[in-house]
Amino acid sequence: MALSHAIPGVILAGGLSSRMGQDKTRIRLGGTALIDRAARRLRPQVSSVTVNANGPMLFERGEELPVFADLDAARAGPLGGVLAALDHARRNHPEASHVATVPTDSPFFPTDLVRRLGEAVDTSERIAVARSASGLHPVFALWPIALADDLADWLAGGGALRVRSYLERHQARDITFPLIATSRGEFDPFFNINTPDDLDAAENWLWVLER
Repeated sequence: MALSHAIPGVILAGGLSSRMGQDKTRIRLGGTALIDRAARRLRPQVSSVTVNANGPMLFERGEELPVFADLDAARAGPLGGVLAALDHARRNHPEASHVATVPTDSPFFPTDLVRRLGEAVDTSERIAVARSASGLHPVFALWPIALADDLADWLAGGGALRVRSYLERHQARDITFPLIATSRGEFDPFFNINTPDDLDAAENWLWVLER
């Protein structure tokens, strides 16, 4: 199946950041907020970029993006954000078949993420998800807009909130991305920042990756 080039991208920023102790979107890595890093990395890969968030957002001047909240204030975790992304795309991007999602806290994700995931899509209802040596990365995915009602029913009916459970239900296809070879050894491009120690590690890797 040839995907339309009009694949909207959504940054999922609706989490509580409980382990970090502060809103991850406002954390700076190399002087740049994580939300802005995610947008800059995703923008060349998709037709548009929006943000799913459940509170006020701060962007650098010139980097402002449209923001929409979860459909249900009860917070259904990442799947709630995915459902909001599918609903937003269905209303605003009728030409698109899929939506690409990425989280805020993985600033080094592959620059060919969407293209490679798109190569795995063989039907209008196929979910494609990223994998690396560290395992599956469920919110780095292409989601079929055709599954919006199915996901809404899944959440309303008390379906598991684990993204992996929904992926298994639909026999999602995973694509393995290689580690990055650096002068300090191999690095997982899906490294994510959950704690202050992770942020320190990311600062060190940033220096290596951007040399």
